[in-house]
Amino acid sequence: MARVTLLIWSLGPMLWQLYCSFKPSDALSGLSQRGWTLVHYQQLLQANPPFTAYLINSAVVGVSSTLLTLSLAVPCAYALSRMSRPQARSLTLFFAAAAGFPAVLLFLALLELARGWHLANNLFALSLPYAGLSLPLAILLLQAGFRDIPVELEEAAWMEGMGLWQRLRWVLLPLMAPAMASAALLIFLFSWNEYPIAITWLSRSELLTLAPAMARIAGSSVYTVPYGAFAAATVMGSVPLILLLLVFQRQIIKGLTQGAIKG
Repeated sequence: MARVTLLIWSLGPMLWQLYCSFKPSDALSGLSQRGWTLVHYQQLLQANPPFTAYLINSAVVGVSSTLLTLSLAVPCAYALSRMSRPQARSLTLFFAAAAGFPAVLLFLALLELARGWHLANNLFALSLPYAGLSLPLAILLLQAGFRDIPVELEEAAWMEGMGLWQRLRWVLLPLMAPAMASAALLIFLFSWNEYPIAITWLSRSELLTLAPAMARIAGSSVYTVPYGAFAAATVMGSVPLILLLLVFQRQIIKGLTQGAIKG
């Protein structure tokens, strides 16, 4: 019973959004009892630009942010995991403080950076602040994974004549796949859902990512709230993430629980 209640509690909002996305607007407002419709999805797909363009933009920003963050976090996390404990402890505290720092306090500074360096309306440039904000947490997650790999395994590879980058490429990174999958998912989710930076860095409609585009749908009229269209946009924006979780769920769970049991 408890599991069923928890499942309903977790899936309830998603099922309600799915239900609203297929109901006519007058049925949602209680003015009629009409059945089901696809009009909300048709409106989103036939808009100019179509809603799929926002999904593609978010995917581009998410993938570029994830790749950039991991390319910086992997060597940093490896170096941190091989430091002496006093040095590693002080740096770990620094990264933990950076990961917990409220990003909203950097809002104005990032806005001035976009103006001064002409980074506005550039999807790949948007990955720069996302990578910077995601980097501390990614380093913390990956360094825990590196610490779980026996040093003797790396020493054996060194005895075989492998250099540092060869050891990383052929020995360490395959073993780090679960931790990297978990870190990549968190980075991608942050980039996919981020709103304040995206709304100020992107002003052209065809370049908007998912969160600013949905905000425009929700605030399209002062007098009416397009519940059905917003629910359809929510469903369309959630489907890629659900598929991503289903495909990589084993690696993600293994990476999140890595290091939880010793001995």
